Amino acid sequence: MELIRLNIRGISYSQTQTGAYALILEEDFGKRKIPIIIGSFEAQSIALALETNIDPPRPITHDLFATFARSFHITVKAVFIYKLIDGVFYSNILFQNSETDEEKEIDSRTSDAIALAVRFNAPIYTNKEIVDKAGVYMEMKQQSSDEVNYGNVIDDIDNQLENYEEEDSFHHLSDLEIKELMEKSLESEDYETAAKLRDELARRG
Repeated sequence: MELIRLNIRGISYSQTQTGAYALILEEDFGKRKIPIIIGSFEAQSIALALETNIDPPRPITHDLFATFARSFHITVKAVFIYKLIDGVFYSNILFQNSETDEEKEIDSRTSDAIALAVRFNAPIYTNKEIVDKAGVYMEMKQQSSDEVNYGNVIDDIDNQLENYEEEDSFHHLSDLEIKELMEKSLESEDYETAAKLRDELARRG
């Protein structure tokens, strides 16, 4: 199967899903871009890894996993986005033990896979079918990934997370709107937001 390498072009707030972000991937040697909807926590993790001037005071989950893997001579060799069904992208991470050269491919959420790929400077690949199906031509304000200010993205995500921590953050929504948002959150594997929406419905009885 022909593989197409993807590069991260940016992260932006999703206009269609509350509390979600769009991770924009672009094909190598082409202009098509693939927007992938990810949760706030995953967006923050990817942005932190891409922003070299910001160090969290304590390691977040993906940093902890990366340190753990390196301690046992395990590295991420590549990430493969291999399937797209009903708007959900499926990915595998290819791990390699640098001492034995043993390789192991493990299923992963795409957002987690990319968060680790950035930390290990590992390539991200997909196939022609997915690019043909999900790839779109879209203009980006930034001309290169180096110009993206991920510090602003991180600040924006922090503000969003603070809003979600408030008990009445979904108070203004109707039951139907909450149910629709919960379905979209589950489809994009944003289980954190889905759980909070579920809890809001439970509080209403």
